Amino acid sequence: MIGLPKLILTDIDGVWTDGGMYYDNLGNELKKFHTYDSAGVMFARAMEIEVGIITGENTEIVARRASKLNINLLRQGVRNKYQVIQEILNERSLGWQDLAYIGDDLNDLQVIRAAGLSATPSNAPKYISDMATWQLETRGGDGAFREFVERIIKESGHWNTLMSKIIEGTII
Repeated sequence: MIGLPKLILTDIDGVWTDGGMYYDNLGNELKKFHTYDSAGVMFARAMEIEVGIITGENTEIVARRASKLNINLLRQGVRNKYQVIQEILNERSLGWQDLAYIGDDLNDLQVIRAAGLSATPSNAPKYISDMATWQLETRGGDGAFREFVERIIKESGHWNTLMSKIIEGTII
């Protein structure tokens, strides 16, 4: 059994999206998000776990998604995720053991190795996944973040508590 983390941080491209970069003929960037990941945010909140997004990209699309889900901890355009996350942990008087992190590529590797609990979507490169605590069954863009949060809650022994809150209608 594991303990519940105090903070869950997530990359976006390759975790909440399929990692593809889509552009229309006017040069607008598009991303596809899966609604399943929204439930992951809701589940974390129900267990009183803060959720944040840390991404190397800097787009209005991600800002809008974070806003829609009421995720206030958003850092975009991050080149050194390890350093930025260390600052976030310090601000909250947390240690790396209090962090659960999901990412999928090279710029996530330091954090994947340092976090108390980490995961990669099933389609992350094997050498990245080998460094994580868990390799998920779900591909990036297909609800990998939700699977990560559900697994944390299940393996911490709090699944029945979450389901009771859902059945009682206290979180939906």
